[in-house]
Amino acid sequence: MEGSLRVPFIIRWPREIPASRVSNEILHEVDTYMTFAKIAGAQVPHDRPIDGIDQTDFLLGKTEHSNREGFPVYVADRLEAVKLKNWKVVFYEEERDWWTPPAKLGVPKLFDLITDPREEHPDVTMRNSWVSEPAMKIVVEIEQSLRRHPQILPGTPDPYMPPKSDT
Repeated sequence: MEGSLRVPFIIRWPREIPASRVSNEILHEVDTYMTFAKIAGAQVPHDRPIDGIDQTDFLLGKTEHSNREGFPVYVADRLEAVKLKNWKVVFYEEERDWWTPPAKLGVPKLFDLITDPREEHPDVTMRNSWVSEPAMKIVVEIEQSLRRHPQILPGTPDPYMPPKSDT
C-alpha cells in the first residue's frame, strides 16, 4: 500500500551534500521544486499556490531532521490517507485488487508502517493516540488551502493553462 509513497531518494552533490548519509526522514517529491529553486537562486512564483517545503538545510546536512513530518495522500481526487512520520491514517478501505471501488471508512484506521508495512493490523486505539491530532491538522490545512484556492479543486479548469480551442 506504500507503492509510490515510500521510495528511495538518492542525491549526490560532491563537496556540498555529505557522502554516505542515510536518513529515514520524510522528503516529499513536491519539496524538490522549492529546494532546487533555492539552491539555484531561482524565484518561486508568488501568484499561485505552490506545494512543497524547502529542504535545503536537511539535504546539505545542516539539520538532522526534515522540515516535513507528514503529507496528505491523494488517489485521484480523494484524500485517502495522511502519512505522519512512520504512521498512516487511512480514510478509505481498499480491496487489494484493481476492480473493487474503495469504501469510505466511518472511523479512520491507523497503521504503524514500521511494525506493519503491509497495513494488515490497524491500531485500534487511534482515538487515544498522539498521532490523530497532528494527522488531522494536515487534513485541515489541505482543506483550508483548497478553499482558499478553489481553482485547483479537481474538475476545475487550470487558470494557468490557456483554454482549448474548438478549431
